[in-house]
Amino acid sequence: NLERIGDHPIAAHSSGNFASGIAFAGMRYEKRVIIVMPNDAPKVKFERTRSFGAEIRTYDKSRDHETGERDRLTREIAQQEGAIQASPYDDPYVIAGNGVGGLEIVNELRQHNCEVSHFLCPISGGGLMAGHALSIADGFSKAQIMGVEPEDAGDFRESLAAGRRVRLERPTSICDGLLSYDVGEHNWPILQKHVTQSVLVPDAETRQAMAWIYNHHGLRTEPSGAITLAAALTGKVKLDVAVSGRNVDDGQFREWISS
Repeated sequence: NLERIGDHPIAAHSSGNFASGIAFAGMRYEKRVIIVMPNDAPKVKFERTRSFGAEIRTYDKSRDHETGERDRLTREIAQQEGAIQASPYDDPYVIAGNGVGGLEIVNELRQHNCEVSHFLCPISGGGLMAGHALSIADGFSKAQIMGVEPEDAGDFRESLAAGRRVRLERPTSICDGLLSYDVGEHNWPILQKHVTQSVLVPDAETRQAMAWIYNHHGLRTEPSGAITLAAALTGKVKLDVAVSGRNVDDGQFREWISS
């Protein structure tokens, strides 16, 4: 909302993908953007975010569960700079924006007279999944919508079982884009209504999926994008999977697929 933002800068935390998106928007609309990113984020995410003119501050992700530095630093920037604080997932506009991708999927499948029995999507804070779930549920009411999470970062799976949002103390995975502590408040009602279950995938299986799609199809995917393919390849679900996300450094990628 440009009227609400006015001359204020934008402050947000992100592992890198949302950072690039909001940095591009800032460049497009001539707004100052300040991003808080983990110090171990892939270099390609730093480079792309900076290429759009955003300023980056870093924090130590390995100790964030103890220090709360990510959220504290983002709040401090917002206060000191008079910035509007944006969430990478817990925001109706972010959910709606991700829903556009879901609508594109629905429209493409309808053009080819396809039906959908299952729909898989990675889930962490829930921004991507909430938007997609709304679109898929509207376009294919009989589809079973399922989340996919890293084995040691399954906050949504635990939330479904408990019937309430569950916060993890220290989510860990090579899937750097799927390490939110809990599902967002705006996301939870949508996910609880439309997402039937979530499956957990060990990092070893995600690495194998990255290697498989690279060796067979020449596609380089980041772990957070390959995790749904891993769920299909290992038989956790039996269906076709679309893979997105290639923001991974070459050296780290080759280390992962050779493990």
